[in-house]
Amino acid sequence: MIIVTGASKGLGAAICERFIAEGYDVFGLARDVSELNFDGQACDVSSYDQVKFIAQSLKKNKAVITGIVNAAGIASMNLAVTTPPNITQSIIQTNLVGTIYCCQLFAPLMFRNRCGSIINFSTIAVALGLKGESIYAASKAGVEAFSRTFAREISGFNVRVNCISPGPINTDLLKGVTSKQIDCMVAQQIISKQFVPSNVCDLVEMLLDEKSSSLSGQVLNVGGV
Repeated sequence: MIIVTGASKGLGAAICERFIAEGYDVFGLARDVSELNFDGQACDVSSYDQVKFIAQSLKKNKAVITGIVNAAGIASMNLAVTTPPNITQSIIQTNLVGTIYCCQLFAPLMFRNRCGSIINFSTIAVALGLKGESIYAASKAGVEAFSRTFAREISGFNVRVNCISPGPINTDLLKGVTSKQIDCMVAQQIISKQFVPSNVCDLVEMLLDEKSSSLSGQVLNVGGV
């Protein structure tokens, strides 16, 4: 079974659709699962109690977890000095703390079988220092730092942890971002083109596969920086 957070939209939904089509057992988590057409459950990853409840349920049902994809995330394009404190808190709590909660509580479900792959999501805004994304980038920089260290902590269980760091992908996260801003971001990538969700799904598939068993603690920047 592969657990995918943020499964109802954006990259999370694209990842779920890809792996379901390929015959994987996918379990989606999202705040709103009313439109999911596959197995899933409502869960706000920023709530430790909600994530813990899901983990306990999976453990009770003896679910065999082979992969965790932490795709849940929110963004707000705004200068740091004009970002309201509730937005700051929400971004940090969902993107960073939510990822930590899911790793803390779901990773042990893979320890018994001594195999598995965890994929966390960062953003190219971390490497590029994009104006207007300081708080979003800070939350994702935390994800990168956590992932590198967490990879070392659980390596003895043969469970790998890596990050995917997309550039501007055409999902809900780009709402409110102008075409000029997108062009500016793309221009700073080594491969100066805007990628699509399927490109990210390709990387997810690679990192979940045992063919990438030599990779852990890494950040893969989509488009290159």
